[in-house]
Amino acid sequence: MTSPQEDRLPLLSEDDRETAVRRLREAYADERVSHEEMDERLGRMVTAKTHSELASAVAGLPEENPDTTSTITAAAGRIQRRGLWRVPRILKVESAFGKVRLDLSRAVIEHAVVDIELLLGTGGARITVPRDAIVDVEGLRTGWKDLRYKARRPSRPGEPKIRISGAMEFGRLKIRHARR
Repeated sequence: MTSPQEDRLPLLSEDDRETAVRRLREAYADERVSHEEMDERLGRMVTAKTHSELASAVAGLPEENPDTTSTITAAAGRIQRRGLWRVPRILKVESAFGKVRLDLSRAVIEHAVVDIELLLGTGGARITVPRDAIVDVEGLRTGWKDLRYKARRPSRPGEPKIRISGAMEFGRLKIRHARR
């Protein structure tokens, strides 16, 4: 039974659930919870309707590692990341006149949600995301040219979510899913 106060709280978001599941997964990987306890807590997380129900499911789990933020800045030239590289939780990319190439297809993505903030003047950007990644571009503002992105079929739960935000003045952003 929920209290009248809980009825006024916003509904649980997918990000709330993903954060809880990530904390549980990390605790299980660190052998802090047994397989049976993980199954029981996971069931409670999936069926939770209120924030207090979700909070009780994560009670006693270690806190999530603090978010990591990296910034890549270039006045001109090319910013490029490809191959095997570790993607931070928040990646800020700033360039006044250069081209940006980010390939996340073979990168190590340790976070369920990755935020990429683009602050670009002129020059384009191309981002390759993992094949089954969920891409959210709602927070991106483009000036001169439109975004080129064709969303893939709905992904399975547990696939990484890539949120792209920021501003692009005179360049075009092309996003594509990796083929493998």
